Amino acid sequence: MGQVTLARDGALAVITIDRPDKLNALTLSMYDQLGEAFAEVRDDERVGVAILTGAGDRAFCVGADLGESIPALSEGRFDISEWDAAHQKHSQLEKPVIAAINGHCMGGGFEIMLSTDIRVASSSATFALPETGVGVVPAGGTLVRLIRQIPYAFAMDLMLRGDRIDAATAERYGLVNRVVPPEAVFDTARTLAEELLTKSRTAMAIVKRAVRELADLPETDAFRREAGLGQLAFDSDDAREGLAAFAERRPAAFPSAS
Repeated sequence: MGQVTLARDGALAVITIDRPDKLNALTLSMYDQLGEAFAEVRDDERVGVAILTGAGDRAFCVGADLGESIPALSEGRFDISEWDAAHQKHSQLEKPVIAAINGHCMGGGFEIMLSTDIRVASSSATFALPETGVGVVPAGGTLVRLIRQIPYAFAMDLMLRGDRIDAATAERYGLVNRVVPPEAVFDTARTLAEELLTKSRTAMAIVKRAVRELADLPETDAFRREAGLGQLAFDSDDAREGLAAFAERRPAAFPSAS
């Protein structure tokens, strides 16, 4: 039936959607497991960065297993808000999450990708939000996130028409950061993760918190709140160590990573 696994390698956590024979389509149980994996990353002080990927080389994730989810939804046995944790809605995860997109990224898989921070895609990856073609909408965070992440015309084309786009187009739209050969996807994501692990965890957490909290505030209120969050960073032990390391021309040993 598939599963979502969480493996730790030092300060790096790797979350894998593991159902390659079904293009990593998520069962209801796997949605629960994905939400639990994000919560574990959030709560484990040893973890600084997470990579999210799909098993095999054919798909990152194609969303829900429709054979299971559609009957449950249509019969009123299930509420899509139960997927909120898997889609990182209302998330308090303030550690970077890198998506390693190794194939088809569609429907709910696309929505889960939108909840991540940095995205590396295979040159053979494809992306789509086909929901309107079956009479539903991408309500796993996409109706909120997509228009905030990419230009309006691109977002509306993806959501209304539901056509597939290739990796180069996804990069042009601003959906992904890098497009690399299929065999280089995970290694590239890991290299980025290792780079992030050299940064201040305190500072990265404040960046994520600020992005979440400031987006909908009026400009004056947002600047005021930004100053408060910025002061948290400047007053931190990490800032004292980072500034001392800069002055002494040595690598920083941030207390938040110890």
